[in-house]
Amino acid sequence: MAKRTTTAKASPKPAAPVAAAASDAERTLHMSLLRSMLLQRRFEERCAEAYAIGRIGGFCHLYIGQEAVSTGTLSHLRPDDYMITTYRDHGQALARGLTPRSVMAELFGRVDGCAGGKGGSMHMFDKATGFLGGHGIVGGHLPIATGVGFAIKYRGGDQVICCLFGEAAVNNGAFHESLNMAALWKLPVIFIIENNRYGMGTAVERASAINDIYQRASSYDMHRGVVDGQDVLAVRAAIDEAVTRARTEQSPTLLEMRTYRFMGHSMSDAVSGTYRSKAELDEYLKRDPIALLRAHMEERGTLTEQVMQELDTELKAIVQDAWDFAEASPEPPLEALMENVYVDTTSDTGNAAGAWS
Repeated sequence: MAKRTTTAKASPKPAAPVAAAASDAERTLHMSLLRSMLLQRRFEERCAEAYAIGRIGGFCHLYIGQEAVSTGTLSHLRPDDYMITTYRDHGQALARGLTPRSVMAELFGRVDGCAGGKGGSMHMFDKATGFLGGHGIVGGHLPIATGVGFAIKYRGGDQVICCLFGEAAVNNGAFHESLNMAALWKLPVIFIIENNRYGMGTAVERASAINDIYQRASSYDMHRGVVDGQDVLAVRAAIDEAVTRARTEQSPTLLEMRTYRFMGHSMSDAVSGTYRSKAELDEYLKRDPIALLRAHMEERGTLTEQVMQELDTELKAIVQDAWDFAEASPEPPLEALMENVYVDTTSDTGNAAGAWS
């Protein structure tokens, strides 16, 4: 029998200002979510500037427009949980708790970066926060996520791992193999499709035989659902259910978060390019995730224009500090090329168990 499909929709706006007053807990939560999304936005805007003037080398994929997915998802994880993602990873790294300084220094290729300046934009990593990397090979990290889920179960833990990837990855064999094994072995993995409609410049309708991509999980008798990926509260609701299921039943879930990137696929293409119209982009801009939460908070009386401006000023200063820190951080020395090439399996700190401790 097929699993029940879970659908999280956008929270309806109150019809009149007679709704119950917001609690302190609600106010605190919503401010935390707003802060996370706005930090990611301001950080990515400066990344675009840094890339344009040559501070960031290689590829650079911005997360602008998709902040509700990272924020809503990671706000439900415990410090001992894990996450793994694709190469559009700056915003997710910040949402997981990596410092803006360590992320910017990594982008600048400096020793104080979270990966020592060796990973750059596409390969963030931080063991301390359970951030198991951005991965440049499309879909290549899904089997790793399944492996982490197996390790959690093998050790008798109740952690979960969230695996985020784009909709284009579902057409890879690794996607199907990973979901099949996770469902067969009942592993605590939450697979999250960030469906921003375009795999580089190819619309999802041109690449997938079905448009409701989450239904692919029905082939593996897996819990599944579609979520409004622009509504951070809807994302939180869906993730809450999936995390609870993973912890208590060690059962996987596939969620399709329907979102949209406001920038190009990477900094190498234009904002709109030739594959989508300005009219389409303008229409999606009306559902900016930050603006949606801000409007909801203003309706609930938990946010004022002054507080919003103060928060924005604070976060811009934090991002500027991260830039200054990255500029001051030295580049890795030449001998660093030969470091961390192999894992030391002869000591407690280098073996597989030590690496997961």
